[in-house]
Amino acid sequence: MARCRCCWRKVLLYVCTSFICMALLFVYVAIMLCMNMNTTVTPRTGVKVQSQKSPHFVASGMLNNKGFAPLPKTFWEKHLDNMAFWNRLQLTIDRHFNAILHPSKAQRGLQNNSFDDFLLKQSFSEVIDMDHLNDILDNLPQEMQEFVSYMQNRDYPILLQPDGACGAPAKEEKEPPLLLLAIKTTEMNFMNRQAIRQTWGQTGWVAGQKTNEVVRGYIRRVFLLGKENQRESGVDVSESLKLESERYGDILQWDFEDKFFHLALKDVLFWSWFSRSCNRTRFIFKGDDDVFVNTPNMIAYLQDQLKKPQAYKSMINFMVGDVIRSAIPNRTNKSKYFIPDSFYNGYYPRYAGGGGVVYSGLLAKRLHHVSKRVHLFPIDDVYVGMCMSQLNALPIHHPAFLTFDFPEKEEELCSYHTVLLVHKRSANQMVKLWDDVKKTRTQCRDVALRIGDERKKDPKL
Repeated sequence: MARCRCCWRKVLLYVCTSFICMALLFVYVAIMLCMNMNTTVTPRTGVKVQSQKSPHFVASGMLNNKGFAPLPKTFWEKHLDNMAFWNRLQLTIDRHFNAILHPSKAQRGLQNNSFDDFLLKQSFSEVIDMDHLNDILDNLPQEMQEFVSYMQNRDYPILLQPDGACGAPAKEEKEPPLLLLAIKTTEMNFMNRQAIRQTWGQTGWVAGQKTNEVVRGYIRRVFLLGKENQRESGVDVSESLKLESERYGDILQWDFEDKFFHLALKDVLFWSWFSRSCNRTRFIFKGDDDVFVNTPNMIAYLQDQLKKPQAYKSMINFMVGDVIRSAIPNRTNKSKYFIPDSFYNGYYPRYAGGGGVVYSGLLAKRLHHVSKRVHLFPIDDVYVGMCMSQLNALPIHHPAFLTFDFPEKEEELCSYHTVLLVHKRSANQMVKLWDDVKKTRTQCRDVALRIGDERKKDPKL
């Protein structure tokens, strides 16, 4: 009996040992196959999945055939040596909020919807310390070098601001403002501001005409300015601007030099001011001081948006204008939109270009928060598109925003009743157009907004 038990033990030990060895061998073969697949061509697709010498990280498991999505683009680059200056700066910020690299930080950022200002300056210091960067900066145009020298600074005090909490108020407002007109201007452009005040930029209770209905909404107004360079202009208009502010109560001025590359800074500072001062405003029109806006049409259009199903949810990302897609930077060094490839490379994000865009007050507050994680860019509407991209939001294109004017030989009696905005118009033209629109309102009341998509090339491209 004892011998029998001993034999069975030997048999059991032999079987178990063999099974364990086979299992270990199987695991070893499986590991070797997986490692080999990362350095070979996938037989089903003929696409190299991952090379150990590649400078990029590529998500695995994606196949390029009819049944699967294509192979993904890189999430981030391991080395920054060959990247343009702005791309390097932004990549350091994006890495900080990358859900794979820093899941806890990214989650806190999403939950709080706020981002630390110091990260912008910290990333700037990291990139500035990189080797050979001084050579890149020295080869930039002078205006671009000046932009780089101040692009990390966003702390500018307010010199003048409106009397009302949110722009020049309307008299006896009985409900929250529907629309705030936020117009970018300069100290010297008094004639444009005055024309806007007398025409399409009037504050108060404005009626919008629909087919069988009159809709209304309160409008407020604010002009956005920096300071004029007195050495270049030879004129000091600061005192006259103070008098203008006292009379109209619609001037918002910061203590920075007003120049083309500072337009994106105006957006950032305006979003901050709006978030503090305009809790109840539904929409913002942000535009230049050389556009003509059909304000009654704008009121009717925005009231329609508020009546759509689930309007509140759509307002979170609502932005409408003349949308530019798949744009590339302008590499012509004589253009004011010139962006050297050493400063920025790649496509621009989708953005609403030209002289004017409309977005919701809810979106303005979100743009204020997300702008703290996006480095300033020399072109303002492209920068807004970058912030929208960070929010995973897309602007809506509307053909009634004619930021590149009417197509040739199209202006007719009712043409200006078909638009929301036309760019560019002088102060005298604004006054005349406003008078013409009022005179022809009855005979053109049934004219609908434009639905075509005829646009000229964006000069930024």
